[in-house]
Amino acid sequence: NGPVTFNDRDLEFQMNQLNLFISEEATAGDNFDLGFRADVMFGTDTTYTQATGLDDKLIPADFSSRYDLAIPQVYAELYAPIGNGVTIKAGHFYTIIGNEVVTSPDNFFYSHAYTMQYGEPFTHTGFIAETALTDSINIRAGSVLGWDKFNSETDQAWSFIGGVDWTSADGATSVTLASVYGETEENSGDDRWIYSVVITQDITDSLHLLVQHDHGLVEASDGLGGEWYGVNSYLTYDVSDNLAVAVRGEWLRDQDGTQVTGSTTGTGSSYHAVTAGVNYGITNWLKIRPEVRYDWTDDTNAFDAGTKDDQFLVSTDVVITF
Repeated sequence: NGPVTFNDRDLEFQMNQLNLFISEEATAGDNFDLGFRADVMFGTDTTYTQATGLDDKLIPADFSSRYDLAIPQVYAELYAPIGNGVTIKAGHFYTIIGNEVVTSPDNFFYSHAYTMQYGEPFTHTGFIAETALTDSINIRAGSVLGWDKFNSETDQAWSFIGGVDWTSADGATSVTLASVYGETEENSGDDRWIYSVVITQDITDSLHLLVQHDHGLVEASDGLGGEWYGVNSYLTYDVSDNLAVAVRGEWLRDQDGTQVTGSTTGTGSSYHAVTAGVNYGITNWLKIRPEVRYDWTDDTNAFDAGTKDDQFLVSTDVVITF
């Protein structure tokens, strides 16, 4: 179903994720407290979330072309009762960029937006600290080893990571800004930055709107860098406690063709999609997520082995939590 990735197999069953984790959250209070989390994931989704120097060394390359193993998170957490309280996370963890995440139960849709698939990092290795400035404003700042790296031997280049969150007093409105900036490799002269803005609004108790904007750029010393930007919007309606429906509209401009097709010719395209889906919780541990999705592109034939400029996709998955 390329360039749709996570649900990429046409007319096939696939196990996207078997995700096991153990965690203990560092509790805020009057005393120092320690926490941790470690995740292990097996399935077809792991091929899109590999971290150089860790996940690419867990299973031999000839094991499977589709199924792989990943350790997307393994970190320690420290809460320090300084000021309004500071929480420091150190290790390997998921990115703070954007809205959609890797873990299936934490997304509304089975498929992912183009920005998440092609324009954002999945994981980082390093540290990030978070504190509350006020009851409504949180800030984060830290340093990480670029994008999707556990280590890179002699080419370690550290990047800034940070952001700020604001939530209204009634909790109905929130704005989150997050960014990563740094060299792609040490002393390469290639700078890469990305920022995301996520705005949420509860229109009513049942109707919710989310809008996301991403913008990324690689300024390469050889002139072969790339730029990408886009907007996603999600409108969700809670029919009942266990049933919700939603529509997602998205646009990604891959200005130089570097993100989706990996082009070095400087020829880009815009990618569009509209997705409608249902979340139905059969029990508190079993959920199904059927969806229909229509994709189309400008300036390129991205679908059906490069022969079409649009695609209609029907998908569903089952999410079991235990």
